[in-house]
Formats: sequence, structure tokens, C-alpha cells
Amino acid sequence: MSLPHITTPHIRTHVTYRHAIDALRRALLEDVDPSQDFPREILPLQDGRQLLFMPSETSRWVGSKLISVNPGNTRRNIERVQGVYLLMDAETTTPRVIIDGHELTSLRGGALSALVADLLLPREPERLLLFGYGTQARSHVLALKEVRPTLERIVVDGRDDRKAEMFAANASEHGWFARTGHAVDRSVTVPGSDVIVCATGAHEPLFDSEHVRPGTLVIAVGSHNRDHREVDSALIARSNVVVEDVDTALREAGDIVLAIEEGVFDAERLIPMRDLLTGARRIDRSKPTVLKTVGMSWQDLVVAGEIYERVPKSALR
Repeated sequence: MSLPHITTPHIRTHVTYRHAIDALRRALLEDVDPSQDFPREILPLQDGRQLLFMPSETSRWVGSKLISVNPGNTRRNIERVQGVYLLMDAETTTPRVIIDGHELTSLRGGALSALVADLLLPREPERLLLFGYGTQARSHVLALKEVRPTLERIVVDGRDDRKAEMFAANASEHGWFARTGHAVDRSVTVPGSDVIVCATGAHEPLFDSEHVRPGTLVIAVGSHNRDHREVDSALIARSNVVVEDVDTALREAGDIVLAIEEGVFDAERLIPMRDLLTGARRIDRSKPTVLKTVGMSWQDLVVAGEIYERVPKSALR
């Protein structure tokens, strides 16, 4: 069997963040219950590497992503996360296409956060604080700009000043007023931000949450490990906390698991994003909101289906 292959250039040419955001919204409202999704299978390899197997099913599609996570790739200037997606139609389970897993992950990650941000951010936010400068950092900048074009000021913070400067320079070329974290103290950037994105491989909190203002949206996407976190327990304790699915968060979201273990947070306070979307749950706007995601299989499948339908078949010949 010979299958067509959808590559990164195909996706970037034919599929927008708006397409992916709308596909995820439709799926949550009409087709998908995240609590019924297959759990991600994580296979540990040597030296902290992992293989992830992520199958899922919707009314139209069946598929799975196979990806590798290799922390050592950062020093090699190779992507930390790599893989492929196999998409099949649901009725016959016939394989239809192979999709670049790295670009798919990037697209759906930014789109999912932007879907929630569109519900929670004020109409005209201006300031974004970004921790990280990798693929998910890029996708979140693009996706958030899609739903809030008024975002125009960005501070890029990270351990590697050179990479932060390169990211900020690129953002400046695309119309942002961009600075780096080493140029501005976090006691200024954290309270001065409308939205804070954490897209790193950090094991410990990235900033002191004392300075996070009520109404700020904090998006934490960098880890799916129970013992890693990007935000501290104090922030989790005083915030609305939105997740993809409660059970999944309790298995994989260290930001939440550690706060519960420390006795400052109760799992009953978790707000599934589907409930937020349908109006079954609401947030308290006098508090900050933390959106903690770990990535679920249904998201990849929904966006993979959208990609397959939008990339012209003639482009794959």
C-alpha cells in the first residue's frame, strides 16, 4: 500500500490556525467527549527518552500518532518532539494518509489554547509574556494572534538569551513590539501581562506567581509529567484551573498533581474545557485562570482530519 504524505509545507500552505480552532470547537460541541478518549501510552526509553502512542476515534476518523520525546535533542539543534500520524476513515478503517506529526502537534497545541483563550481573554488584550522559544512557543504566538489581533507587545523569556533574542527579533519582523526577559525584570513583566504562555521543558516553576494579576490567563503546555511543573502551587491554589479532562490531568499534569499533593488544591475545582465551552461551568473573573494542557489523542485526530480535508489531493501527487 502506498500512502500520500502530508508534510509541513502542505500544512502551512493550506491550513490556518482558525481552521484548527474551529474544528476543535465543533468536535467538542458535537462529536467528542474527552473523558472517553483512549489514554496516551507512554513507553520509557533509556536516558529519559520516551515513545508515545496516541490512538483515537471520532464519528468520521480513526487514527494514531507515534511520537518520540528526546530531551537530549535540544543540544543537538534537533526538535525535542518528532513523529508521524496515520489517519484512517472510521467506517472501513482504511489508511488514508500519513501526516507530519511534529507540525500536527504544533498546530493543534496552539489551536487548543487559542480556543480557550478566545472564551476567556478580554476583547482587546495587548501584552503577552512568553516562556520558551521552541515550536510550541511559535504556535502559541501565531494562534493567540489569530483570536486576539490586538496582542502587539511580547516579552520572550528563557534560559538561553541568544535563542530568546532570535525569537524576539523574528517576532519584531512580523509586527510585534518584542523584548527579551533579560532586558525586563519579571516583577514587571508578570503583572504587566494579559496572557502568560509557558512552553518549556522546565521541571520547576518558571516565575513567582505572587505578581500574577486577577484576570490574567496563564497557559501551561510544556509538560505531561506528574513530577514536572511550570507554575507554582500558590498560583494553582488561587486560580480557576481549566483542563482538557479531569482524569487525564490527574494522571499527567504535574502542575496540578503536585499542588494536590501539597494540600493546597482540590481536584473537584478542575474545570473541563468542554464544560466551559458549553456553558455548564463558568470561571470567577476576579481570579487568574490557569489553562493546563498535556495534549490528548482526540485533538490530534480532529486536526488531522481537518488537514486531510483542506490539503488539495492534487498537491499530494
